[in-house]
Amino acid sequence: MHPSDAPPTEGLLGHPAPPAEPTTVVPLVPPVPETRGLLAPEPEPAARAATGAGATGRAEAERPVRRRSVAEDTLTPEEWRAAGYTPPTGIPVPDLTAGAPGEVPWPDRMRTLLRTPMSERPAFERTAREMHPSAAVTRNVPRILDLTLRIGELLLASGEAAEDVEAAMLGIAHAYRLDRCEPQVTFTLIGISYQPSLVEPPVTADRVVRRRTSDYTRLDAVYALVADITAENVTVNDAYRRLAVIRRNRHPYPAWFLALTTGLLAGAATFLVGGRLDDKAWLVFASAFVAAVLGDRLASALARRRLPEFYQFVAAAMPAAASGIILSFNDWGLRGSVVITGGLFALLPGRALVAAVQDGLTGFYITAAARLLEVIYLVAGIVIGVMVILYLGVGFEANLRPDESLVGVSYPPVQMVAAMLLTLAFATLLQTDRRTLALVTVNSGIGWASYGALVYNAGVNPIAATGVAAGLVGLFGQLMARYRNGSALPYVTAAIGPLMPGSALYLGMLAFAQGHSSAGLVSVFRAAAIAMALAVGVNLGGEIARLFLKLPVGAERPSLYPAVPRRAAKRTRGF
Repeated sequence: MHPSDAPPTEGLLGHPAPPAEPTTVVPLVPPVPETRGLLAPEPEPAARAATGAGATGRAEAERPVRRRSVAEDTLTPEEWRAAGYTPPTGIPVPDLTAGAPGEVPWPDRMRTLLRTPMSERPAFERTAREMHPSAAVTRNVPRILDLTLRIGELLLASGEAAEDVEAAMLGIAHAYRLDRCEPQVTFTLIGISYQPSLVEPPVTADRVVRRRTSDYTRLDAVYALVADITAENVTVNDAYRRLAVIRRNRHPYPAWFLALTTGLLAGAATFLVGGRLDDKAWLVFASAFVAAVLGDRLASALARRRLPEFYQFVAAAMPAAASGIILSFNDWGLRGSVVITGGLFALLPGRALVAAVQDGLTGFYITAAARLLEVIYLVAGIVIGVMVILYLGVGFEANLRPDESLVGVSYPPVQMVAAMLLTLAFATLLQTDRRTLALVTVNSGIGWASYGALVYNAGVNPIAATGVAAGLVGLFGQLMARYRNGSALPYVTAAIGPLMPGSALYLGMLAFAQGHSSAGLVSVFRAAAIAMALAVGVNLGGEIARLFLKLPVGAERPSLYPAVPRRAAKRTRGF
């Protein structure tokens, strides 16, 4: 085959017409203006002469024209690029940079492309074998889009941020040579659209996320699969096989062990907020442990009955509140308020809160609003469950002392161990891989030590100290994720558990139950401020980590399509 006969690279306007195709003559009605556009046909020389001689409009309307082939196009690549289109002959292959897969983590590479308009995305992820003219690549577009949606569904159901889900979907489609793809993620619906060319209809597919799971072991496996796909090391069939294995794998921890872990989390929280290690502390620990296990079993029973999650949280919050009320009916100082606060730590939806704020900060406002509404409903369920018991306890004159859960950092060694134990239990409930548990626990210790030093040694406001401590957790969590080539969620979500506003939320509910509305509102707003500082700090820490890490900027080259640097957080910036 002569080199000139080789098919050019496919562009946005599709493949050019074959050289042997005969000229097609069609009449034009109505008359065609003389101004030539990007797709306007060019008239025959005889027709141009007739026009110059003053032919009538009817004769001009009936004149035959032929469509120009791509080979006859006189627009330069600069003109095509200025018009916002890829030239019909495609981007010149020598101008593309090969070997980009694997140089940096796929979230950074794909996030860079995601934040770039589709007409400006450089195809620098192609390997040398893909660029070779003799490489015959067959693409099953519906199958690739289905694989992309299935992987995106698992990521979104695991609580991953919407931007990272879109980046993964774009990376999968891009690796299988579907370059002109636009993924779209909302709270319950994910979709993707592929445009083969400007003259062909787009192919669109979507998928509804029905169930949400908390399995970070599965999340790490999906991240590894996406990394192999974006590195162009996995075929579509192999990716389907690996995805089926990931979906079939059972959770690493059995249900009975998770129930005991819930009790351990609530018990550790009593040492964290109570701050004391005496003979009464162990009775408080046992009460919180039993109440949390009982609440977990009640919630599981309601889940088997297909009741909404709101009612599950209502039922799960009642045993801890009832246990605290029972302990307060004596003069022994058994700290019933500490039991109630410890039970709240086992129920607060920290994972959903972090994901909601992260989506809002990156510009996914619809998903952020939906996730934040989910958090509000879950917290409302907790409040209702506790408030019902508190009203009964106050009616029977229960001796609840809110100062019991605000002792501060009175016993730093005890509270440090309690914070790390709480994080370990939280990470286990999230089905975190066993090899990750130690790193998560260390990250939690860093955050809690920073918070204690800022509040009780430097005198910093607790809300600001929470933001700084959460920023450190997010920073080290992102670095740990880079070290292990996985998601940052397993290293961050459980580590912020000790910083959750359990005490402030309990004080607000107790004030409402006792008829002090103004004090209750102050405590509730304080809890909301702490939660917001927590989520913003985690996101900011991750962004700071990315500032000092290698970004996917391609090699410098004198091309018409230079490397695109990392852009703003969303495509709506810069107007």
